Amino acid sequence: MMTKLKKNRKKRGHSNAGHVRIGKHKKHPKGRSNAEVCSGRKGPFLDVTQFGYFKVLGKGDAPPTPLVVKAKFLSKLSEKKIKEAGGAILLTQIFPSINVGR
Repeated sequence: MMTKLKKNRKKRGHSNAGHVRIGKHKKHPKGRSNAEVCSGRKGPFLDVTQFGYFKVLGKGDAPPTPLVVKAKFLSKLSEKKIKEAGGAILLTQIFPSINVGR
């Protein structure tokens, strides 16, 4: 097909040429397909601190799939529910290490 008949010709001059602004339609970096395998994670990853939460409580049902949860505080009930579903827990450091022996 000739270049002048291609769809992209009509999109020239418009801000994103038919692709969304945020994704920018860039090519994938090398090895992206194995990223989840190489990272060593058990399942889907949930970092509650990025949403502004620091405690995970046991109210409600845990998802049936294994889930890796990253938080500062966890209740015993939530820890039990996550582990029963086959998930894992990553606790972030609560307090910085204090040098007692000066």
